[in-house]
Amino acid sequence: MDTPPPALSDLLHRQRLAWRARAPDRAQRMDDLARLRAAFKARLEDFARVVSEDFGRRPRAETLLADGMPVLHEIDYARKHLERWLRPRRVAADATFFPAHCEIVVKPLGVVGIISPWNYPVNLALVPLVDALAAGNHVLLKPSEHTPHTSALLAELLADVFPPERVAVVQGGADVAAAFAALPFDHLLFTGSSAVGAKVLAAAAPNLTPVTLELGGKSPGLVAPGCATSRNVDRIAAGKFLNAGQTCIAPDYVLVHEAERDTFVAQLRGYVARHYPALRDSPDYASIVSDAQHVRLRAWLDEARASGAEVVPLADADDPARRILAPTVVLGAPDTTTLLREEIFGPILPVVTYREFDQAIEYVNARPRPLSLYLFDGDRVRIRRVLDACTAGSVAVNDTLLQFVQSRLPFGGIGPSGMGAYHGHAGFLAFSKQMPVFRQARWSAAGWLRPPYGQRVERLLRFLLH
Repeated sequence: MDTPPPALSDLLHRQRLAWRARAPDRAQRMDDLARLRAAFKARLEDFARVVSEDFGRRPRAETLLADGMPVLHEIDYARKHLERWLRPRRVAADATFFPAHCEIVVKPLGVVGIISPWNYPVNLALVPLVDALAAGNHVLLKPSEHTPHTSALLAELLADVFPPERVAVVQGGADVAAAFAALPFDHLLFTGSSAVGAKVLAAAAPNLTPVTLELGGKSPGLVAPGCATSRNVDRIAAGKFLNAGQTCIAPDYVLVHEAERDTFVAQLRGYVARHYPALRDSPDYASIVSDAQHVRLRAWLDEARASGAEVVPLADADDPARRILAPTVVLGAPDTTTLLREEIFGPILPVVTYREFDQAIEYVNARPRPLSLYLFDGDRVRIRRVLDACTAGSVAVNDTLLQFVQSRLPFGGIGPSGMGAYHGHAGFLAFSKQMPVFRQARWSAAGWLRPPYGQRVERLLRFLLH
């Protein structure tokens, strides 16, 4: 049942009062995370079932791997390191202020809002929730209305583990999301498209709410000359066709040397044949989440074809009635086509060729900074050159997607692909205030710099400003 927008302010008020009365200490946080883990693990099969219902077809293994495992791993990592993360960190005071000393004390923020998307509706709701709980906050979660069965199960799970003044789930469409983003949270995290992210940022601005935006964009795959090997192509295909390409960090297009283009496409076709036999009825290949998304993707293919591009399905598997769209390569598409201007979010891979490797680097840098960059190369000097020349939210060398599941790496975009980061310690800090503390000693040289200013202060200034 949808949450009436007027009820959102009351929910936030109740959570803030409860947090001010008793913010969770370390023991409470550890217990919360342990109970959440047990309840979530007990419902893993239920989540696999409802996610598949929402998509029409979503492989059980993909949901367990991409939605289930990261949540359990995030909880385990936070519980293992929470005691260390919470310790005040002693830092040296500047020598001028000896014998004072400084420390950094980590404090929770208060009440955090999370708006999660439909493509990984469990992972992208619960992983930031885990980070926010580890940091000692209360949380309001707004999951996607496009995966209603999953959102209902998330609400059931969290209601079983937490009272509503600690963690609550609100349901609804765009009107509820707009009202949610306008609440005076102590921090707000949004995962979704860049266009909606801009609206969320604008809604949060009057309250000066700090916002973490996890957006998207066109994440390139950059295959160095001589590196279109079977192993590398398999890894690109695995990252692209997981969840039928409905992944914000999936390779969005690939740059390949012109002499290797046909080999690259042939190897992609071989990957699809090996991993998705009888693809139309394969339980291992996801459908597109909605009719609107399916229609959009087919329209973009039609536009590319009309512009003179070669559209190459890698399997005979299209089934519009069930929203099955075959893995498809697009060759020779003009840069003006939508496929090369907008994030695709589907199993369509444009292949762009280059003659000189510097041209490929220039192509990437001529476009908005991507959420992820995938470089396939065995030359260390050339790898370093790309890392020096290009900036992205994250980079994976010789694989795809796996940078996302590294607990010790922050995950976040840059520019139009997002702002801020979370995961692991970075997530804990994103939902915390690092409060600086300066401790003055009984004796302080700072007293020498107080009025009335005379010759002694002048001598000290000459020394300090030398």
